[in-house]
Amino acid sequence: MRYLPLTDQDRQDMLAAIGAPNMAALYKDVAADVLLDQPVDLPGFKGELEVEQIIGGLAANNLGSGAAPFFLGAGNYSHHIPAAADHLIQRSEFLTSYTPYQPEVSQGTLQALFEFQTQVAMITGMEIANASLYDGATAAAEAAMMACRVTRRNKVILSGGLHPHYAEVTATSAKFLDIEIVTKTADPSAEEDLAPDIDDETACVIVQNPGFFGQVRDHSALAEACHDKGALLVVVVTEIVSLGAVLSPGDMGADIVAAEGQSLGNALNFGGPHVGLFAVREKYLRQMPGRVAGETKDIEGKRGWVLTLSTREQHIRREKATSNICTNSGLCALAFSIHLTLLGEAGFTRLAQLNHATAIALANRLDAVTGVDVINDTFFNEFTVKLSKPAAGVVDALAAAGILAGVPASRLYPGQPELENLLVVAATETVTPDDMDQLAGSLAEVL
Repeated sequence: MRYLPLTDQDRQDMLAAIGAPNMAALYKDVAADVLLDQPVDLPGFKGELEVEQIIGGLAANNLGSGAAPFFLGAGNYSHHIPAAADHLIQRSEFLTSYTPYQPEVSQGTLQALFEFQTQVAMITGMEIANASLYDGATAAAEAAMMACRVTRRNKVILSGGLHPHYAEVTATSAKFLDIEIVTKTADPSAEEDLAPDIDDETACVIVQNPGFFGQVRDHSALAEACHDKGALLVVVVTEIVSLGAVLSPGDMGADIVAAEGQSLGNALNFGGPHVGLFAVREKYLRQMPGRVAGETKDIEGKRGWVLTLSTREQHIRREKATSNICTNSGLCALAFSIHLTLLGEAGFTRLAQLNHATAIALANRLDAVTGVDVINDTFFNEFTVKLSKPAAGVVDALAAAGILAGVPASRLYPGQPELENLLVVAATETVTPDDMDQLAGSLAEVL
């Protein structure tokens, strides 16, 4: 059949054409100690129907966010996504389009990116935003590299309140760039003071707000301390809905904002894809990674859109590139923009208020349970509780009972026994009073 090529004879003909005696000869340059001496332990050939049934059975083992009381957060948040967002992004002109290299045939895509940038700049309190990055973690890494370019320094300080995945991605990206990464210890019980760590070699300080353990902080004083030393302040936001309620990074004096936009328009999807948000002060525009869509006028005076700045690694001066980021998460960015447009400014603020009110109600409910102590002095829609038992085992027990109770700190901070009883709990607008009662009641039983 034309769509099922490569019969045994086809393979023999191909091997003969390249002068190889057998398939094993194709791997002669691979070290023997990394070659498997037996087939991978996987099921043999199955028909399509059988594969669907097997995969469906495996998928049924997952407990999805819509099938149980759900309190997971730690960088991924369950929010209601309007049906219009999913419907609109599936229009073929959005779903099948790619990078808008030719503005004359990409006006719709460029305008969507322009509106997205405008929205990101507004909610972060910054002057310029790009046309999105892959996700929040890579945005944080890009921010560190950008700060080093701007300041011509190579030391980056990472707050202990920065999501550990973001810290790891940043450290990995810096590994081969002669960038020194200083990672502070995670301590949810103390208010971190990073100002004394800033010196004349510091390119930037990266903080997260709200922090990984949920605390909300005003980093205005830290911004001043950075600027006094010629360093930049990078603020990471993993829960973008928080910007409807808390002081924006721009108002705190941040120079760069790296954020995750998953909460708006993008369902959890078992961890991806996500959309990275990136915004800066205008004076740093030319050191910003990614693309910038801009507004202009055509020869008839009509509104039009172009790529004002495009990533240089795609063109001839690759050694001058500001970044290796090439493709932005365009469809996810569009979903973000549609959701935020449907909310409007008042709706965005109201959504943030609902999240905060729900989290307050949950915190009060859990704090009344014997063996549970809320350790946060401030929070938005996520906070940390200290349990009387290791949190990982409690979470497993509650999952078996059909409740996704939160994220054990030990899962992301292995080998730190002082954190093993900590549970990070999130409550968005999707959490109901009945969900709270189930969590509190089950916690009381397990503890």
